[in-house]
Amino acid sequence: MAISLTESAANRVKSFLVNRGHGVGLRLGVRKTGCSGFAYVINYADEVNPGDLMFEDRGVKVFVDPGSIKLIDGTVVDFVKQGLNEAFRFLNPNVKGECGCGESFSV
Repeated sequence: MAISLTESAANRVKSFLVNRGHGVGLRLGVRKTGCSGFAYVINYADEVNPGDLMFEDRGVKVFVDPGSIKLIDGTVVDFVKQGLNEAFRFLNPNVKGECGCGESFSV
């Protein structure tokens, strides 16, 4: 089991945590929603929750709840800037389909 980060994503998380002044890493998970079934949930982690799985890549800790890992195991988190837009992107090898708007996925 593993979650990894591109250099761009790791740099974004590190700089945001420094500017924010607190936090222990990145929290990644999924929730049931959308037209394809699941959507990514990403946030900054302020603490380690009981049962969290922890991965560390490029100096950043990534926390995942046990219920989400089977859907996102092997995912690479990227951070991209396109003009004025910037966002995390997920390269998930488990995805079988995505909705047209890109907001949800199925496995």
